[in-house]
Amino acid sequence: MDVQVYVYDLSQGLARSMSQQFLGTHIDAVYHTSLVLEGIEYYFGQGVQTCRAGATHHGRPMEVIPLGQTQLPMEIILEYLESVKTVYTPESYDLFLHNCNNFSNDFSMFLVGRGIPDHITSLPQTVLNTPFGQMLKPRLDAMMRPITQASTPQQAGLISSSSRNGAVQNGTPKSPPLSVAEAHLEEATGRVNNVTTIQRVDRLLGLAKDRCAIIFFTSSTCGPCKIMYQPFDDLAAESGNKCVFLKIDFSYADRSINVRFPDVRATPTFVTFVHGKQRDEWSGADPRQLRSNVEFLLNEAFPVNPHLSKSVPNLLRQSQRPILYSKVPPLEKVVAKMGNVGKDPAVSSIVSFIDARERFGAMEAPLTTLPKFADFLRRSTSMLPPDLLFTSLDLLRVTLADVRVTGFFAEEHAGATGTPATIAHLLDHVNGLGEEAPYTLRLTTLHLACNLFNTPLFIPHLLSPPLSSKLISILTSALLDDKHPALKASALSLASNITSSNHKIRMKKHSANPTRSLPNESELEESEQVELLASLLEILGADGVFDEVKKMELICTGWLIYCADTEGEVRDLCRVMDAAGTVSKLQGKALGDRMLVKDVKSLLKG
Repeated sequence: MDVQVYVYDLSQGLARSMSQQFLGTHIDAVYHTSLVLEGIEYYFGQGVQTCRAGATHHGRPMEVIPLGQTQLPMEIILEYLESVKTVYTPESYDLFLHNCNNFSNDFSMFLVGRGIPDHITSLPQTVLNTPFGQMLKPRLDAMMRPITQASTPQQAGLISSSSRNGAVQNGTPKSPPLSVAEAHLEEATGRVNNVTTIQRVDRLLGLAKDRCAIIFFTSSTCGPCKIMYQPFDDLAAESGNKCVFLKIDFSYADRSINVRFPDVRATPTFVTFVHGKQRDEWSGADPRQLRSNVEFLLNEAFPVNPHLSKSVPNLLRQSQRPILYSKVPPLEKVVAKMGNVGKDPAVSSIVSFIDARERFGAMEAPLTTLPKFADFLRRSTSMLPPDLLFTSLDLLRVTLADVRVTGFFAEEHAGATGTPATIAHLLDHVNGLGEEAPYTLRLTTLHLACNLFNTPLFIPHLLSPPLSSKLISILTSALLDDKHPALKASALSLASNITSSNHKIRMKKHSANPTRSLPNESELEESEQVELLASLLEILGADGVFDEVKKMELICTGWLIYCADTEGEVRDLCRVMDAAGTVSKLQGKALGDRMLVKDVKSLLKG
């Protein structure tokens, strides 16, 4: 997908002709910028706004600059925009410190790995460096604000596929956005789809690959088929978005469908699919058999877990907000420990960014050149010895408290389904050190890993290989480390972030509700869930009073167990390690703690 920056002159040519006279220096324009993707223009003014490309109240752009291409899907892009809305609020707009060009620069960094041209982002400082710039600053800001923060023109029929599906509404991204696939699924379910081409059959079955589908083969000359029309329609409406219903009339269908389904020789015939695979086939006009088979089909695609019928409010009401480590250390001391490595321009740039963010907030801290910082982080594993490597990772940890930075590192890879390059490199290096990894490096890595959960964009990567295996390895070794309590506590924080995120995804699956799902979002691999659960049960069974640490261990255990596959490895491990007996021995003093123990114990019994 092509990315362009639209450049406007808010002064309509006056800056070029009069700036020397008023400011004592020449400037070409008062720049306003926006980014354009698939015919939709994204910009910052009255918050994050959108409209048809070139249709803003600023008129025609003075220049259109190609920035390159992004391979990121629209779901990821909209999720990023949703996350930075807390930084780019209408109230935070400042003509000189936090403006449309800062937004365009940040958004461009996320999309293509580089910002917009420097002469645009540096203009405010150029003006402020003039004798009259500081004096005129309040007046210029007041004069330009009605222009920069004007309402988005009302547009109809935005040409972005995302906006057609409700991702953009009234000029601002709507939350939660529906992906194109989700919108198509919503359109295809709850009703019967009459199909005549094999291409449409394939598309509809593709939408049903994570659920189920049923095809009703009929013919206009088939009398018994008509008996099944209304029952088939009723079942489609009742099944909601769990099943895709297709009807194919051989009288009008392409011959390619006959070729694809050669065994269908009579009508009415029904063929079912579960998770993309053909399952059953039967013929005959029996509405009761049809209803029974569809109910069986739905139960197979969405098995009802016995835990869903249990009342466990004390577990389910636990906070699922990620635990973050955002405290800023004395930066000058951190850099000093790096020696000559700390003189790298990327270090100076990121320290200035952290300092500005701490002093003035994220709204007055424009992003530094993150690709250069990422390159430095990857080089630091060979430039710094293991006992000092924690310094560079600590700088990263602090910057990850900013959702713009976390979003960049989440999608910093060659393709939309790739692995975040810098984070993978760092975790792989620390994990490779094994027991030789210094304590400070292990601790900083755990804190850094917790901060990755600052954005939902990272979660699909963190819960799937290769990052998941590296995280679980680092985490479990720290959980079982009795020599370093701080290390163990930090590992438990990371376990909380992982298990709560895994629990949320599992609940989406059981509700058959893909809303806000991200591409490739899935549960942690079962073998990794087992490895994590085994470590949790081991420390949960150790002697000790029921304190906040035990409580967190119990909550993490409960999230991993809740709605786990009844015949899966997680439930097998619980039986082998007598998880029910371990939990039964816990004695919480407070009523809420005792009820929490009761909830988790009930899950282990059924």
